[in-house]
Amino acid sequence: MYVCLCMGVCDREIREAMNEGACSVPEVMECTGAGTRCGSCRPTIAKLVGEGEAAAPPRRLTMAPVSSAA
Repeated sequence: MYVCLCMGVCDREIREAMNEGACSVPEVMECTGAGTRCGSCRPTIAKLVGEGEAAAPPRRLTMAPVSSAA
């Protein structure tokens, strides 16, 4: 189903962007272009992003301690 008619972006493309790491509406917009013109699809994008957050826990990056080399 098309989510963003202005840019021709469907829900599958939005879910693909989320699977690749986009976890917010602005990140999905940047990856897909959806929501960057008229903006009427942003609530639908937000619902899709919300579904993704409920289905999979947010990713956490493991950070290695940085040693101070002074």
